[in-house]
Amino acid sequence: MKIAVVTSFLCLMASSVTAFAPSAAFSRGISTQIFAEDPEEEEGLDLNLEEMFDMFDAADKDESFDDAIKKVKTEE
Repeated sequence: MKIAVVTSFLCLMASSVTAFAPSAAFSRGISTQIFAEDPEEEEGLDLNLEEMFDMFDAADKDESFDDAIKKVKTEE
């Protein structure tokens, strides 16, 4: 009986240890260069608060983005 309890305990411990082991992809040494690339920087719209609200209103009215941004930028 004691051997069955010890064997069950060892099996339980072995399965819990493998649950927290790193996945095979990381243990093979696969390069993470894909994740380390610099993201392309997008040029922002640089809108002030009033222009942002104008854009939100245009989006609520289902206006196209390009038309809305032209209208907002020409109102200055």
